[in-house]
Amino acid sequence: MSKKAIIIFLKYPELGRSKTRLATTVGDQNALKIYKELLEHTHQITKNLGCDSFLFYDRESPNTMNWETQKYKHKVQVQSDLGGRMKNAFQEIFNEGYENIIIIGSDCYDLNEDIINQAFDLLKENEVVIGPALDGGYYLLGLTKMVNSLFENVKWSTSEVFHATVKVLENQQLKYATTTPLSDIDVYEDLPARLKKLLEE
Repeated sequence: MSKKAIIIFLKYPELGRSKTRLATTVGDQNALKIYKELLEHTHQITKNLGCDSFLFYDRESPNTMNWETQKYKHKVQVQSDLGGRMKNAFQEIFNEGYENIIIIGSDCYDLNEDIINQAFDLLKENEVVIGPALDGGYYLLGLTKMVNSLFENVKWSTSEVFHATVKVLENQQLKYATTTPLSDIDVYEDLPARLKKLLEE
């Protein structure tokens, strides 16, 4: 077993459940089209990583992604706020014996394999790695041990998330590093030109 693991939070792509904030401007069909493209991008940047990979779905469902079955293991997030869901996922994978764990979502089109590998490299010298998002959140979090306070009393989905996370790390004197700031895709304005073009096809 590898000592490294990546957790990928995602939803199975279904009409009306994908990128709901984006859907308010482009409609459910186009939001689903964009989300499928984001999922395929996430697949491509994670399928060749030298670590074990876990897909954590947002709910129980008979549907699972048809990515390489020998590569990806399927799990379900607990029902909680985002912090509770991430905390549980990290704890579950730490309990399986992994020592360096990274979590990502499935909505960062700028994220690539090199950045994920860089994050794993940074975990060799740091206890925590954060990938700051341009909207004030983060697109990646890497841990070498559980830090429960990172997931508690945080105003999720706000511009305060990254700074609140850094404050916790500094208060606990934990050594951390950051990767390149990137853009998450939540609304139409976040879409790069290549995804806007997809909506025209």
